[in-house]
Amino acid sequence: MKSNDLSTDVKAIRKEPDLSANNKLVSDRDSELLSAIEEPTLISRDLAKAFNAQIGHELGANLQYIGIAAYFQQRHLPLLAKLFFAQAEEERQHALKFVNYILDVKGELQIPTITSPAIPLGSAQDAVAAALTWEREVTAQITGLMDHAVNENDYLAQSFLQWFVDEQLEEINKMGRLLSVVRRAGENNLLMVEAYLRQVDPA
Repeated sequence: MKSNDLSTDVKAIRKEPDLSANNKLVSDRDSELLSAIEEPTLISRDLAKAFNAQIGHELGANLQYIGIAAYFQQRHLPLLAKLFFAQAEEERQHALKFVNYILDVKGELQIPTITSPAIPLGSAQDAVAAALTWEREVTAQITGLMDHAVNENDYLAQSFLQWFVDEQLEEINKMGRLLSVVRRAGENNLLMVEAYLRQVDPA
């Protein structure tokens, strides 16, 4: 046998086997494994959509309260301004609670466009009355979300929303009391409102 022929035979023996079929098998197994460990979505698409809308409402309320706080700040009423800046931050935190919940249950997060709020600021009474109206609207929104969760038998969402139900009762009562104080004091005596706020929140 010639040396060249022997060399050709050795190369043929040493030729690496075709592993494409094996690689495909491994790839298929990896895909099956990833599918098996992929976490399921724990919220329906409709309820996630409603929660996303609520994020928009909460962020809109945040802007509304910033506007009211600025109104009182410009009129040198620092405690009223402080109260509404704090309310604005609360609304931002509420929005983040919904964001984190959607992420926790593996829902689709789609934050809506936030439009510039229309804030009636003809007087202190108008501003606080608007705040009370917004809190009532938010309460109705939360109630609607709870009804949605109940209809879907989504107990996780119901548990999450219960905190907001309790929170809204507190917010409506707070704004109702403040509006009553502002009305009694009148626009020319808002320093009495500042004195009231100093008593209820000495810090």
